[in-house]
Amino acid sequence: MIVTTDQLYKVAYKKFAVGAYNINNAEQCMGLFRGNVMSKAPFIIQISKGARKYTDKRMLEAIIRSAEGIFPEAIFAVHLDHGDEETCLDCIKSGFYSSVMIDASHESFDENIAITRRVVEAAHAGGISVEAELGRLGGVEEDVKVDEGSAFLTNPAEAGEFIERSGADALACAIGTSHGAYKFKGNQRLRMEVIEQIANAIPGVPLVMHGSSSVPQSEVERINAAGGKLDPSARGVHEEDYLPAARLGVTKVNIDTDGRLVWTRVHREAFLTNPKEYDFRPAGKIFMDEYAKFIAHKNEKLGSAGQLDAVRAFVSKK
Repeated sequence: MIVTTDQLYKVAYKKFAVGAYNINNAEQCMGLFRGNVMSKAPFIIQISKGARKYTDKRMLEAIIRSAEGIFPEAIFAVHLDHGDEETCLDCIKSGFYSSVMIDASHESFDENIAITRRVVEAAHAGGISVEAELGRLGGVEEDVKVDEGSAFLTNPAEAGEFIERSGADALACAIGTSHGAYKFKGNQRLRMEVIEQIANAIPGVPLVMHGSSSVPQSEVERINAAGGKLDPSARGVHEEDYLPAARLGVTKVNIDTDGRLVWTRVHREAFLTNPKEYDFRPAGKIFMDEYAKFIAHKNEKLGSAGQLDAVRAFVSKK
């Protein structure tokens, strides 16, 4: 069942974080639904600009609609990740999305507000909520490319004015993370004190943590053992930080890179072990099972596992 992102936020706020997982194909979608049903967790499906272009946005939307029928017990929202104004408006008009993210963080403070406000007005007219970004994460993820010198943390002192003037429903914060597999170097870390300051500045507003993959060393090692050449120093957000951040107000946690690592590891190992194999379906079946287990594990760390009944009870009252 597709619900609004706002409904999930209302149940989760300062109790647990909802996992927001990017998908691009049928295998990811099936593994995602299986893992969330297995762990009895609500979730958010994220569709990026790149995913919408990978095959065709209608193909990906049809896959999700099919999965909704296959897994009637699932409760989830559909979200546009890192959209520009044009893409946000297209998603709003489609009527398929629960929420959209407008990322104008590369603009000046006032221009970010102006662009976000236009998207908010269009979205709210259709009952859709809006996530905006203040501050700028470094790293690379599809269309998002920000060098570390251009990245900066969200200023808590600006958060209140930004939300008031833009009307955004949720705020993506730069709190020490970055996109891609290479998140932390040297003394970089997740800045819990900044999360707390932002949450205090905009009480009741769900915070969103981007670049939240943990980049498990075991996945990196297995990929490299199967012929990959990933930097073994790659590391991400510690999974034990998810729930403490959620209790401060981080209500949505975006996870993409880790899912790609699982896909890469499964397929590299499958074809290395069976070099005569040319049928991709056996590897695809392994991936769906492995991805489901990965999703269920993440939900345990986010605190969303076992929360499905609470969400269903809340939604049924509306």
